[in-house]
Amino acid sequence: MTQQKKKVVIIGGGITGVTTAYYLQKEIKMKDLPIETVLIEASDRLGGKIQTYTENGYVIEKGPDSLLARKLSASRLAAEVGLTDQIVRNGTGKSYVLVKDKLHPMPGGSIMGIPTKITPFAFSGLFSPLGKLRAGLDLVIPRSSESGDQSLGKFFRRRLGDEVVDHLIEPLLSGIYAGDIDQMSLLTTFPEFFEVEKKYRSLVLGMKQSRSTAPKPKGKTEKKPGGMFISLSGGLESLVQGIEAKLETDSVKKNVLVEKVERLGDLYKLQLSAGEDIIADSVVVTIPHQQTAKIFADYSFFEPFKSVPSTSVANVAMAFPESAIKKDIDGTGFVVSRDSDYCITAVTWTHKKWPHSTPKGKALLRCYVGKPGDEEIVSKSDDEIIEAALKDLNKTMDITMKPELTVITRWHNGMPQYTVGHKDRMKSIKEAMDNYLPGIFLAGASYEGLAVPDCIDQGEEAVRKVLTYLMGEL
Repeated sequence: MTQQKKKVVIIGGGITGVTTAYYLQKEIKMKDLPIETVLIEASDRLGGKIQTYTENGYVIEKGPDSLLARKLSASRLAAEVGLTDQIVRNGTGKSYVLVKDKLHPMPGGSIMGIPTKITPFAFSGLFSPLGKLRAGLDLVIPRSSESGDQSLGKFFRRRLGDEVVDHLIEPLLSGIYAGDIDQMSLLTTFPEFFEVEKKYRSLVLGMKQSRSTAPKPKGKTEKKPGGMFISLSGGLESLVQGIEAKLETDSVKKNVLVEKVERLGDLYKLQLSAGEDIIADSVVVTIPHQQTAKIFADYSFFEPFKSVPSTSVANVAMAFPESAIKKDIDGTGFVVSRDSDYCITAVTWTHKKWPHSTPKGKALLRCYVGKPGDEEIVSKSDDEIIEAALKDLNKTMDITMKPELTVITRWHNGMPQYTVGHKDRMKSIKEAMDNYLPGIFLAGASYEGLAVPDCIDQGEEAVRKVLTYLMGEL
């Protein structure tokens, strides 16, 4: 007798969802498992925030523009779908912090703003003498007795003082999470810093010791040109397209919204906007937390998701002839300190960081706007955003003409915030799901990591959980 196939539904076609679908289908084929998959996406395309705009030789990312090279899951997935030859590394150069209309080079030897070398920090113009002395107290301040979660801001201000946090750490970390570090969870975002203090007491000494004792690769290693990030020459969206091309025919439903998920004994009924229902044995939910709370409205343990904030951000890419930039800067970009009166929060000189993105003789700048408590600009018109960005740029540069190409992307409520208590919140929700919704799993940027490799990792982990649930240990 033929074994009846089990059905797995993946809700959401962002990078987490397509990764889950790809690796799940791969396992099913390799092991001839009696499982079929369906990926449901509410929009007309896959990839979520990964979007690439191309025109006349420009490759412009509308969402994330890079992948951290040391997180290998992304390059491994690119290789899986035949894109190894498109992997490129970022160009290297100085990066800066803008404080009160002046660009300061990022102090050498700093790790996420934590100094590990005394000389670059001591001679940096980023901090006042008092700010430097206050940061130096990290060498003598006792370790905290706190064992629970706390905000990143509280942790770093206690160790290094307000000035180092506001002028260096906050711009760097906010650039990653688009959030308020005085609200963001230490144990969710950077638990390694908590462990460093616990082990070494001093952050400065601990980070320096960790760097010096890190294992060195044995034997000869090929030195790869470029920096610590990778992308694809055709843009990151080509990764999504490569994955989609590998998915089984008719296993993807686009322009379909999941409106509700209901448990039916050992099965689940998914009510779809198309007016049909799907019965599933297991479900992987990769959509944002606000949407998850809606489709599981009958289950009170999802209520905390309704109060988890998300910030709105936008980016504007502007292209110019190189000759239009009269005051060029030797570097790849800068971040803006919290107490600077700017609309932009960061700028990437994309033509220098990613030379493949820009035709010869052209310059491509990508500006980021929108921050917690000051998100109004994201809803302004294109012309207003461009005008504000150019006004801010010309405080440090001299651009003599309007851009010849602009691409503006808005992400309304697009950046989930891992606020204090996020780890415990997720633990509580997952424990309740194990008890009341077995076979349903959460994965994606709202839950266990925002970066593209983190989402890919979550997709792979979801595959393992689904197969263990349906088939036992394989």
